[in-house]
Amino acid sequence: MKDLTQVEPGEQKAPVMAPGHNYGTITDKISSIVLKKPVSKGWILGFLVCFVILQWMLYGITLLFFKGVGVWGVNIPIGWGFAIVNFVWWIGIGHAGTLISAILLLLRQSWRNSINRFAEAMTLFAVACAGMFPIFHLGRPWVFYWLFPYPNTMGYWPNFRSPLVWDVFAVSTYGTISLVFWYVGMIPDFATLREITDKKWIKYVYGMLALGWRNSARHWSRYETAYLLLAGLATPLVLSVHTVVSFDFAIGIVPGWHTTIFPPYFVAGAIYSGFAMVLVLAIPIRKFYHLEDFITARHIENSAMVMLATGWIVAYGYAFEAFMNWYGGDVYEGFVRFNRLHGPYAFWYLALLTCNLLIPQVLWFRRVRLNNFWLFMISMDILIGMWLERFVIVVVSLHRDFLNSSFGMYYPTQIDWAIFIGTLGFFTACMFLFMRLLPSISIFELRTLLPEAEAVVEAAQRTYAAGYRKIDAYSPFPIEELWEAIGFHKNGVAPVCLLGGLLGGTGAYLLQWWINTISYPVNIGGRPFHSWPAFIIVTFEMTILFGGLSAVFGMLVMNGLPQPYHPLFNVERFALATRDRFFIAIFASDAKYDLIETREFLQTLHPHSISEVPT
Repeated sequence: MKDLTQVEPGEQKAPVMAPGHNYGTITDKISSIVLKKPVSKGWILGFLVCFVILQWMLYGITLLFFKGVGVWGVNIPIGWGFAIVNFVWWIGIGHAGTLISAILLLLRQSWRNSINRFAEAMTLFAVACAGMFPIFHLGRPWVFYWLFPYPNTMGYWPNFRSPLVWDVFAVSTYGTISLVFWYVGMIPDFATLREITDKKWIKYVYGMLALGWRNSARHWSRYETAYLLLAGLATPLVLSVHTVVSFDFAIGIVPGWHTTIFPPYFVAGAIYSGFAMVLVLAIPIRKFYHLEDFITARHIENSAMVMLATGWIVAYGYAFEAFMNWYGGDVYEGFVRFNRLHGPYAFWYLALLTCNLLIPQVLWFRRVRLNNFWLFMISMDILIGMWLERFVIVVVSLHRDFLNSSFGMYYPTQIDWAIFIGTLGFFTACMFLFMRLLPSISIFELRTLLPEAEAVVEAAQRTYAAGYRKIDAYSPFPIEELWEAIGFHKNGVAPVCLLGGLLGGTGAYLLQWWINTISYPVNIGGRPFHSWPAFIIVTFEMTILFGGLSAVFGMLVMNGLPQPYHPLFNVERFALATRDRFFIAIFASDAKYDLIETREFLQTLHPHSISEVPT
């Protein structure tokens, strides 16, 4: 079946649908969750439970702001308690979304398409939960912005040699790039929802979010470049974030922290717990929303196998850490190992070994990987185990210091538990809202799994060969052959991304150099003022941040977006370009354009219809 539409001031479109395939089925099934399916009693009950749990967190935060961190169980020597434990745990959970979206996209793993959207949302909500705890831990959270380098009347700057400042830049960059990556991936689907819904106010909302997206081949070309560049930038970013978080510990001299295994060990643990959370979310979402056709057994099993592999990397980290404690011969490091096994927190250390190492070994059996109930329970077990790991690293390493006089115990208070459990309510409530308001599965990426529409590519090639140059094509998913057929080869997004990254990295390094050597030189530990190795981390993060933002904004500007109105929107059938039809447009500004001759030429392409659209 073919469709072809002409727009008089210059556009004509030719959609073709591959025989035997119904792209609209994918669109309808996914979009119906948002637009048509009524809100169930189960959804309302679940959301209300999460909302009530969230109030517990707000109660704890209110007391914290009024009374200070004394309401927590922190003391001397345990100055870091639940706040840092939960920060590291939530940051780890947020890694799986970026991993699935970025790394698997670069590796062309098509099985990511059904789970990447809610995994990206999971990342955003997990990073939001993680970001709360360091701010609360400051004691005066209302002045958290002092951690950023901004001109101030007091004339002082952050210490860029501190891993805690590195955290600020790493986490904020990670959250920003994850948000941009998630939103950019949603733009074509916003356009789909805009065309499907019958309610005007909903159409207006999704239309504003879609920024005037039209599924143009030129748009798709720039979009795909920007999306791949974001994935390429996010890949080292996802590895760097938990590496930087590990520096909070590894750069210290506290026994149990000062070890070179922490960076890769933390990254593996983050992916381990992140995929566990993906399965905890995917299994019930798949069941309750009847998405078995999209989130298949293959997706579940692949996630389980990634979890098993990263679990063994975590096990290697445990073994290597124990070996270095023995081989290094350091008395204090040896005591840390003995204290974990035989001290007052021994039960929790043995529990983490059981949860993270012993129980997950049943994933070697395929029958377990394909059993949703047991896989869900194992994923919950891993989440508990990884939380216990962070507790052991933070609290158990601190509670017995170098001197016996520094020994102490940490007991979390009700406020500690209230804030932590409240973040679970916040996270889950956000997921409930996301499932109801936005497409939880990528619509346009699932369409790319179907055969490409060869007829529209052929029609575009014939149009170009006929001498028309100001033409465009429209398709419900990106087709590389299509934008090549209309003569569009260079989109200019990559140079803009490169320039933005270079400017961001160079500016960040020069700013740190100026602050530490000229504006605010401070002798810290006898280090030179120009401590360039310490400046690399912030430089790297700003390179990623400015490169990613430049790619996205460059793509939008080059595509002329946002553009809420376009003459093509006046063609009634053009709404199908976001679903299952393909169009070719010839612009009236083309040198060869003649209304009668162009219409006669378009008739030779055997279109479904031809339309003239006035500007």
